[in-house]
Formats: sequence, structure tokens, C-alpha cells
Amino acid sequence: MSEIKDFTIIGGGPTGLFAAFYAGMRGLSTRIVDSLPELGGQLMALYPEKYIYDVGGFPKILAKDLSRGLIEQALQFEPEVSVDDEVRHIVRENDHFVLKARSGDFHTRAVLVAGGRGAFEPTVLKCTGYEEFLHRGVEYAVRDPEVFRDKRVMIVGGGDSALDWALILKDICDGVFLAHRRDGWRAHAATVELVHRASEAGEIDLRTFYEVREIHGEGTVQAVTVFDNRTDEDERLEVDAVLTFLGFKPDLGPIKEWGLELEKNRVLVNPLMETSVPGIYAAGDIVTYEGKLDLIATGFAEAAVAANNAARFVNPDARVNPGHSTSLAVFKDK
Repeated sequence: MSEIKDFTIIGGGPTGLFAAFYAGMRGLSTRIVDSLPELGGQLMALYPEKYIYDVGGFPKILAKDLSRGLIEQALQFEPEVSVDDEVRHIVRENDHFVLKARSGDFHTRAVLVAGGRGAFEPTVLKCTGYEEFLHRGVEYAVRDPEVFRDKRVMIVGGGDSALDWALILKDICDGVFLAHRRDGWRAHAATVELVHRASEAGEIDLRTFYEVREIHGEGTVQAVTVFDNRTDEDERLEVDAVLTFLGFKPDLGPIKEWGLELEKNRVLVNPLMETSVPGIYAAGDIVTYEGKLDLIATGFAEAAVAANNAARFVNPDARVNPGHSTSLAVFKDK
């Protein structure tokens, strides 16, 4: 039997990491379990090189740098960490919970579900060659932009990720094509304006009303056939990579079977971040309540509320409000 921890956090993204910090600050023995192979969540897995502008104290910060800071902050209290793992079920056993995970059972007195929007699968580009060349020139995320230096890249999509990467890669690649099936965008207006300026300057080959019909190559991507969806006219473009930013389909996966009250495929919580099951809390993009905002900053606040109320749940004599961190003995010791 694994050691019984006070607090087990399911999810190692920004919300889960900040919750681990707060739990450690409150003296709770803590564990983090995450399905990805490294901590950091989607910030590290999907867009480590993108700037984030709406985190307090940082006019702008790379996603990977924010993740590294959160990881350092969370690990200072030495939580147990299990990555590349998945919690499949939660059961109540006497005075604690047992988390049935891929790697075995985890025992804990309280739980925080902070798994983003649950498991996520990229939306597939429906064209010949997508599956054949996936991870051989076709990618739905960029980990290192230097991989594409001096290459010709086709970017597909109309949201922030597609346009942001077009703007980043235009200064790295030998050529950047941006194809979108219509002339309306899901990205911020300022970003759209920057893309149009880059297109007018010849830095991006912008193709609105264009879609990919087929991806060609031998072993890796060598070209794409695109078509104008207004005329159905084909055009072949020589490219070395196809980047598809079409969004992700969230799926709560096994969370749906844990007996938590759900609303519109999210976990319903009260102002204390309590779920319908006493002792199980939730925070971050996975939760819903009146006035909910899907922001990293909101997730931080929810993590603090959840961790502090979990401290009271584990020890009824504990205060919910820990006071200001500047006056806490734990930091003076450090």
C-alpha cells in the first residue's frame, strides 16, 4: 500500500502546480499525478514557445518559462510526483480515498481534480496523407521552433495558435503559408491585423478560403495540394511541414465515472471549490460555477481556495486562511 498522503492533486498544469505549492505551504503531505510525461500541462506540451500576457506580474512571459517557475515553486515542499500516469477511478475506503491509477493505487485524505479540460485529442485535418505523415512532417503542436528553421511550412487554422505561430515562424522559416477555410478569424483582432500586415509585406503567404486536399511525400512531407473552396481549383505547394492548429476536443474520460456532479461536461463546484463529493475538490478549466472565467489567473485563485479548504478538511482544527506568506514561519526558515 502506498503511503497515505494528505492531498493528492490530479493534474500537473498551472492550477495543479500552484495548488501543490499552497498545500506544501500549509504543511500537507502532497502528491501530484499527471498523464503527461512531464509537469507543466498544456503550457509545456502544446505551446512552450508562445508568450502569455495575462499573468499578474509578467508583462509577457514564455509559456515554458512560466511552467518552469511554477514547477520550481511547487517542488520546494517536495511533493511526490507521478507523471505519465492516469487516475482511472476513485473509491472511498474507510477514512480516506484510494485513487486507482495506471501505476497502482494512491491513498489520500483529500483530492484536487485539476486536469484542465480532461483528456484532449487534437481535431484531425480531414485530408489524404494526414495520418500517414503524422509526426513525420505533420504536427499539431510546436515544441521547438528551431526544428523548422529554413524550411517551408504550411500552417492550417484560423485561431490564435495558428496565427501566433505564423508570426513566430515567418522570421525562422524559408516560407510560411497560412491556409484558412474562410476569411473570418477566431484569433484576437490585434493578431489578425499583424498577420495581414505580414501578408502585405510578403512575409506570410496568406490563403483565405483555402483548404488542404492532400499531403504528399516519401517518408516525410514534401508538398501539399490545396484548393480554393469557392472554385474547387487545386494548387500544389512545395513544403517541408504541415502544422495543423484546429483545436482540441476535451473529454473528461474516466472523470465522468467518479460520481461527481457535472454540468456541460465540467465539474460543478461551490465557492469553496468543493465538488458534490466531500473531500474531493476541483479547480481550473475543468470546473464550472456562475461567473467562471477560463484564465490561468483564475486557476491560481481557485487552487489556493481549494488547497486551504482541503487543509481544514484534513485537519478540522486548521485555519482556512493561512495569512500573508511574508509572515509565515515556513518561509523564514528557508
